Amino acid sequence: MVARGRYGNLDYPSLTKAGFLLGLAMFLVGVGGEYVGYAYFGGLPGWEETLLYLLAVIGLLVGFVSPFVFGVFLPLTE
Repeated sequence: MVARGRYGNLDYPSLTKAGFLLGLAMFLVGVGGEYVGYAYFGGLPGWEETLLYLLAVIGLLVGFVSPFVFGVFLPLTE
């Protein structure tokens, strides 16, 4: 019989890396989109500014919270 953890057989290092990279990608798309919009088009409509701003903020949150959740918290609660 194989012992299973509380949350199943989760690969915490892979989840940590994937969460961080997802957050980084979201942040880069948000910031890069703002830069491209202003540099090449002279500005963006309000809804696009809001969308890209929120994408960057949520990307930062995901990038900083994922390592804590999947790298520290969940392995300690097993």
